[in-house]
Amino acid sequence: MSRGGEMVYIPDDSDFRSFRDQCESLEGWHCRYNKAGVTVWSQGQEESCAVQKIKTCISCKDVPAETLYDVLHDTCYRKKWDSNMIETYDIGRLTVNADVGYYSWKCPSPLKNRDFVTLRSWLPLGNDYMIINYSVKHPKYPPRKDFVRAVSLQTGYLIKANGASACILYYLTQVDPRGSLPKWVVNRVSQFVAPKAMKKIYKAGLKYPEWKRKHDPGYKPWVYPEQNTLPSVSLAELSVQHADSLENIDETGLPEDHLSTSDHEA
Repeated sequence: MSRGGEMVYIPDDSDFRSFRDQCESLEGWHCRYNKAGVTVWSQGQEESCAVQKIKTCISCKDVPAETLYDVLHDTCYRKKWDSNMIETYDIGRLTVNADVGYYSWKCPSPLKNRDFVTLRSWLPLGNDYMIINYSVKHPKYPPRKDFVRAVSLQTGYLIKANGASACILYYLTQVDPRGSLPKWVVNRVSQFVAPKAMKKIYKAGLKYPEWKRKHDPGYKPWVYPEQNTLPSVSLAELSVQHADSLENIDETGLPEDHLSTSDHEA
């Protein structure tokens, strides 16, 4: 997503428009899954290629767009619903609508766990909302021995209002997992992992208003920038995270039959 692949920059309106177009367009996308209100598409790459571009969509009844926008920003609440997350925290702010953060997550056993450092930016557009990110390097947060540092080439959410009390959520991601993965992993992402993740976000949206009423209800720094107490980060401190500078592991030989039962939930 970074321009020219070298300079770290904060996405502008044209980047958000491009992201929105990718979410809403069907051209070049192949449907991989369509059940129970969740659709998953993939684009371009061969199934055997690790760097897949995946797009998912779910219709969320009884969840206003602004509520889902809050859910996806609220790191305290994320610890309640994102069972795949190991750790997440904000590192620092760049502008009123851009920051740098860390996220680590449990990969399906027996794969090694992954983590990211990303530059994230967000934009409310009337009744619709977007959050996008890509991977950067921060000198104080180098790769860790206990994780494989993955690379987000482009990842984000588009939340489209569907009336006053419902919305449609798109999630688009292109990630280099820094590992040669077995084909069954690529298939599982579209058939199990992505649908399950979307359903989790939807359920989190249904429960968020009640949770937020009891947990600092007025605190929303993503809506009210004056509440943001993160230290400032300069773009000069950051550099683009290139995948070829990171360790690449070979996990192609890992068998699917060792998956834990929880990984089979759709």
